[in-house]
Amino acid sequence: MSQNPIHKPEPIDLSPDSSAVTDQETALLRHVMLRIAYRGTAYCGWQVQPNGPSVQQHVEAAIRKITGRDIRILCAGRTDSGVHAVGQVASFQTDSKIPAVRLQRAIQSGLPEDIVILEARDVSPAFHATFSAVRKRYRYVMCYEPTRSPFLLDMVHPLRRRPDVDAMQEACQYLLGTHDFRCFESHYPNKATSIRTILEAQFSECGTWFPWNPTDLSVDAITTSTAGAQREGRAGFLIFDIMADGFLYNMVRAIVGTLLEVGVGRHPPEWIGEVISSMDRNQAGMTAPASGLYLVHVEYPPELMQPPGGAQLQ
Repeated sequence: MSQNPIHKPEPIDLSPDSSAVTDQETALLRHVMLRIAYRGTAYCGWQVQPNGPSVQQHVEAAIRKITGRDIRILCAGRTDSGVHAVGQVASFQTDSKIPAVRLQRAIQSGLPEDIVILEARDVSPAFHATFSAVRKRYRYVMCYEPTRSPFLLDMVHPLRRRPDVDAMQEACQYLLGTHDFRCFESHYPNKATSIRTILEAQFSECGTWFPWNPTDLSVDAITTSTAGAQREGRAGFLIFDIMADGFLYNMVRAIVGTLLEVGVGRHPPEWIGEVISSMDRNQAGMTAPASGLYLVHVEYPPELMQPPGGAQLQ
């Protein structure tokens, strides 16, 4: 499937920094945060892998071109192959004196068109893209339609018919709160603990949908009027939003696959609670395809979002 072109900024003439960083200067390094959007179709995921191109690989190469240094960047969530993002967060340290606004444009000039730097800013030395995150929001997008659209294949999970959304929403109540979610974790154990707290889990429906809306990604922003489309047999979009203090490997996709079991009538809503109590991945549903998943937003403590002194490098 061909990609729609994304405007690529003109290259910026910025020579690599020539000074070397010594151990004594390490404490003086700037801490920079990047907010990134990308279409994950062409990549083996965020993390550098030996079997294909990754988003991290491209971003690090763009930073290397500017600074002349090999810099390893950290991220909020290591998205899998084919997973998209409109709010990924990454961070790195540098002795570069390029102001954040120009740094954003400079990094963008070295990236392919399906990776976009939305923001670059100086942050606190205590900021860590992975461990400082307090909440993450993911969105999973499904489309039910009489005829499969060739234009949405890598952007949504296609369904043959509209599931029972009311039953799926009722099932969401069993997800809320603090639980051991190993039943939704692939290749357990991947983390020190499988206990997570889910703060929100809800479905919305809309007749039209577009993934690129970085200014307002709240559930309330979605128009929930699909009755006409359902009556006339046209396509409709089913959107699942979930927010938690953290997620396990393949957790969101496993939750979606399990909720769809309820949506097609194989299990009642309360079955979700039984699956969680079982702590057994085999009791849950399938892992839904990567194409429908988006990392939407990552939240950090406000005090970590400012550099020492509170002023961005000019």
